[in-house]
Amino acid sequence: MVSVEEADSIILGNLFKPKIITVQLEQAVGHVLAEGVTADRDFPPFNRVAMDGIAISFQSFQSGLRSFNLEGIQAAGMPQQKLQRSDNAIEVMTGAMVPGETDSVIRYEDLEIKNGSATILIDSIEMNENIHPQGQDCKKGALLLPTYIKISPAEVALLAAVGKSKVAIFDIPKTAIISTGDELVGIDEYPLPWQIRRSNSYALQAALRQMDHSADLFHLSDDKDVLVKELKKIFDSYELIILSGGASKGKYDFVPGSLEQLGIQKLFHQVSQKPGKPIWFGKSATHTVFALPGNPVSTYLCFYRYIKPWLEKSMGLNLENKSAILAQDFQFNPALTYFLQVKILNENGKLMAFPMAGGGSGDFANLKEVDGFIELSKSKSVFKSGEIFPFHAFRI
Repeated sequence: MVSVEEADSIILGNLFKPKIITVQLEQAVGHVLAEGVTADRDFPPFNRVAMDGIAISFQSFQSGLRSFNLEGIQAAGMPQQKLQRSDNAIEVMTGAMVPGETDSVIRYEDLEIKNGSATILIDSIEMNENIHPQGQDCKKGALLLPTYIKISPAEVALLAAVGKSKVAIFDIPKTAIISTGDELVGIDEYPLPWQIRRSNSYALQAALRQMDHSADLFHLSDDKDVLVKELKKIFDSYELIILSGGASKGKYDFVPGSLEQLGIQKLFHQVSQKPGKPIWFGKSATHTVFALPGNPVSTYLCFYRYIKPWLEKSMGLNLENKSAILAQDFQFNPALTYFLQVKILNENGKLMAFPMAGGGSGDFANLKEVDGFIELSKSKSVFKSGEIFPFHAFRI
């Protein structure tokens, strides 16, 4: 049995090495950028009008002029016009090029316009007022987006702005989620008194979808020959294998032995933690395997504590270390790292964690009441209100 810290070190020391693929821009959101993207022109590419109004020469205002005859209109998408007389003005629209020979824009709200003349109603303006200068955001050739960032809609907009219709991304591992156990039936079936519906595999699939990853679902019975045969088929098509159930040391827990029989090297089995102690982790040259205990809370915790960080770091993302403040005293006696289910309240900018331990690792109904887990060290048994602990969120 290894400690949580040792499990971390082993898992994060055996990362997946993603391939780089090219996808259409519309398919890139949620993936991790695999190329640095530079600006193909200045951002903005011209001195840009930032507010609807009139464009004038600042020097004319400084000389005391307050009323300006209007020469015309500069709309967005029009070629640049040029002011013909310094004591005149041009009406301008947001997003338009700033007309030549002008250097300040006065908002309509600060004007009175009558009979083709605009009178400024405010006492002072600044040079380049309401103008977004060319190249202020990014210069041509400068790095606009670095490698190893997750592509959000904001990055999609920037990629579109530089003409990237195709984008290089890191490809996610092809993933299979496998539930095991003869007591499990499909969600459309009515269970017999000794059966339950499969839920862990759907929870894991949904958790991956939150990360913009996809996974296929399988179910295998508690029969070693069947496990070996079917796992071998699955290994032919998938790189990441996540199993739920059959990972402990009972008479029908055939998963660890079956995996080793198929050439998956065990890197550890059992972690000194609660819940999720029986977790198994191993790999081969082509596969990474997490075998999780079948109790729902254990499965859930192990995904967010180990699998999600492994995936994020494999993709080159920085791991986010969150913490929360224990809001009430709590006691846990066994010498195990304890992952306590908590409800989080934001009190004056501080994340306060209220214990909601639930009825044990089989009480997955309790998960609907909580926001994540705080990690309590196995080095002590009494945890005081006000102490700060690592927080593993699944809802916030």
